[in-house]
Amino acid sequence: MRNASLAVLITLPALISVAPQMARAQSVELEQACVAVAKSFMLVPTLKTGVVQSFPELDPPGARLTYSTRANPEPTDYTNEINCEFEKAQAPYGLKRFCISNTCYSASEKEDENRRRFLEVKALMDRQKR
Repeated sequence: MRNASLAVLITLPALISVAPQMARAQSVELEQACVAVAKSFMLVPTLKTGVVQSFPELDPPGARLTYSTRANPEPTDYTNEINCEFEKAQAPYGLKRFCISNTCYSASEKEDENRRRFLEVKALMDRQKR
């Protein structure tokens, strides 16, 4: 037991020094862009988010989040998920692709309807840049 406590004390400073680096990897801007994609797609003025993660260091950069469209959601209401991929990690991001649940939307989708929905959301996102 004493050796286990000693091991925790030895590794604790290393864990603490890693935590700020993990937090810095998140991109609030990418997360907000993904929220804007979700709101545009679902035609809702507000969206409550649950878990939000962003990955500016990946290629392509992106974000994913759980959300609810309910006015006063309970913690169990955050069951919907959206994943967004962008051309760049900084503005203007350039929407590349997004997926809601198991359906993806991009300029290269084979389904005409899914491609059209992507182009609509991309146009709305491009207008926000101006």
